[in-house]
Amino acid sequence: DWVNTPARDKAPEHFASLIETEAGAAGMGVEVWDRQRIEKEKLGAVIGVAAGSERDPRLVQLTYSPDKAGKHLVLVGKGIIFDTGGLSLKPAASMEEMKDDMSGAAIVAAAAIAIAKLGLDLKVTCITPITDNAVGGDATRPGDVLTPVEGPTIEVLNTDAEGRLILADGLGLAKALEADLIVDVATLTGAARVALGDKIAAVFGSDSEVSAQVLEAASIAGEHFWEMPLFKGYRKSIDSNIADIKNISGSRYGGAITAAVFLAEYAGDGPWAHIDIAGPARARETSGDQVKGASGVGVRTLVELARGMAESD
Repeated sequence: DWVNTPARDKAPEHFASLIETEAGAAGMGVEVWDRQRIEKEKLGAVIGVAAGSERDPRLVQLTYSPDKAGKHLVLVGKGIIFDTGGLSLKPAASMEEMKDDMSGAAIVAAAAIAIAKLGLDLKVTCITPITDNAVGGDATRPGDVLTPVEGPTIEVLNTDAEGRLILADGLGLAKALEADLIVDVATLTGAARVALGDKIAAVFGSDSEVSAQVLEAASIAGEHFWEMPLFKGYRKSIDSNIADIKNISGSRYGGAITAAVFLAEYAGDGPWAHIDIAGPARARETSGDQVKGASGVGVRTLVELARGMAESD
């Protein structure tokens, strides 16, 4: 329902309050950061993406920490309420489904709330940076450099590659939490949809064991995920001349992989998985138990992932 809601009706402040209400009812700890707090915490990438919008950004952090918790799962979700592409403006047809671009945030929040309601014995932290990517007088320009909370500085060459920017800040916060596993979820790249179509999510793991863990959970949940290579040989393609890294490779090939390699710079050295749901976030037909519209793909998988972590502790 959150994803299907028109973008006009779910400003970052409003979407954050919806998550806060549901999480609070589930007994979770909730923090909502406003623009001033985001600036104070130096989330420079979120501020850069939000700069073109009249609607202020938010960041929501949910915490579920039962007494018997052993392992710690941290979830990070991309919350772009509407994606115009910024100054690197999308064609009109490409904007038609962009109210879906906050699917990652909706999915990780819903999964965290479900885990709390189920009373699973593990700690869960959920981090969702939320903003529009809009066109405005102060919008980030191609060639600008952003400084995220942790990790490499970023030269922005295409403002439509904004999801990875806010995830850089989300992952920077996540890696400071000493997690047993970090998982981010995002409608990140059209390249993932080209590779796997509209029904399969792409999984990139920091190692094969992490990928296998996510794929096993997806299999139990009945969702279609497929492992993709986190090929570090493409890292050189996102070197920047004026910053530490640039947000696009400049090549039309391997875009889902170079985006994942970009995120790896901010995820830290521990176990981490990136799930690109650009294809299956929206069901384009009603079939089986799936109604046409937002699919919620990933919620069930994350719950099963958490269940497996809790039971293996």
